[in-house]
Amino acid sequence: MGHAAADHELLGDEYEHAPVPPDKRKSLLAVTSIWVGFPMIVTGAVTGATIVHGLGFVRGLLAMVLGNALLFAYVGLLSALGAKDGHNFSLQASRTFGRKGYMVSSALLSTLVIGWFAVQTGLTGVSMSGAFQVNELLIVGIAGVLYVGLTLLGIRALSLIGIVSAPLFLILGLYAVGEAAGNGHAIASYAGSADSPLAFWVAVTLVFALFADSGTMTSDFTRWARNPKHALIATFSAFPVANLIAMIIGGIIAAATLTGTGDVFGVIVGKGGAIAWIAVLFLFVNLGSVCSHCLYNGAVGWSHITGTKMRTMTLILGAIGIVLAILGIWNYFIDWLNLLGVIVPPIGTIIILDQWVARRSSTAIDADFRFRPFLAWGIGSAAALIANYQFPGMSTAICGMLVSGAAYWLMANKPSVAAPHSAGAKP
Repeated sequence: MGHAAADHELLGDEYEHAPVPPDKRKSLLAVTSIWVGFPMIVTGAVTGATIVHGLGFVRGLLAMVLGNALLFAYVGLLSALGAKDGHNFSLQASRTFGRKGYMVSSALLSTLVIGWFAVQTGLTGVSMSGAFQVNELLIVGIAGVLYVGLTLLGIRALSLIGIVSAPLFLILGLYAVGEAAGNGHAIASYAGSADSPLAFWVAVTLVFALFADSGTMTSDFTRWARNPKHALIATFSAFPVANLIAMIIGGIIAAATLTGTGDVFGVIVGKGGAIAWIAVLFLFVNLGSVCSHCLYNGAVGWSHITGTKMRTMTLILGAIGIVLAILGIWNYFIDWLNLLGVIVPPIGTIIILDQWVARRSSTAIDADFRFRPFLAWGIGSAAALIANYQFPGMSTAICGMLVSGAAYWLMANKPSVAAPHSAGAKP
């Protein structure tokens, strides 16, 4: 079937195994909608509340701004690469790690995002159960099926739900802020809780780690952009704009209520009446947005690895994610953040240095495995782990990025160490 006919199909080609053709790229509005609706979520508000509760409002706000600035630089450069070549993350990673080596990073990230899918699906059940005393597991199952169905519609659905989710969060988030502010507590002067102190650079890591995984896989979304400029604008709409808004809303609620929670949904539901049912719609749309994005990342990645279709992997991975949510993976939320902050940022850092600097003129896939990127990744992750256990006040994300970047930079100009695909491959 031709491209013209495919454009009018409900389930169009998702280009799991090839670059997105120039004539299939999306508008700036469509690509921006994909990213802007992703980070403006309940989880972002909860993270913002945690940071403000631990640091106080002013220092917490500074940590949020710095973390989002780092996210923009990191995700923005990867996004521009995706738009430049039309490659999804797996294709992008294969240029740096090798035609087979990419599977290691792609499988890792594509699996971690399914964990996030499970976390957010579980959060749907926890939130509904706490507010309405309904069966948590039943809600998790219903929500999971709805989120899988949305993801099956592909990249178009991610754009459409972003258009709905972001304005809805902004309106109801501001409403929740207004209700919380009615407590009369001074927000700007809130000093945080002495019982839950948080190191400044650890807070920056929390901001960064919240989207380290899907941020590294951003090319799954921005490969649809018409040019790198559009990809950067879409990224900016997410970091700092959408993510910072969500975190600030949570931070204000935490400071105004002195509770350390940024539960936007809980504040709205607490008002009762019709607004409570609007809150239910908000919860499903908001968490449906993040779940569909994460599941899309995982499905695109695993479909490329296995040679299958994105929608086939959506059904398989979605089923796994629902089971994990029912088993209560929400309880390991902070563990996920710590894991992502250590092992994921070096991957994107190495890809950025490799494709924007070290081998900008020639990033052909000339080997099955390129060992130096793996070595730099290991060195960076090891440094981040050491920082995590020996220097708990440091940012593991920044440490891992700096060390992995320096390691790869030092190795980049030496003769290539790679496992050649054939005798005629480049050394």
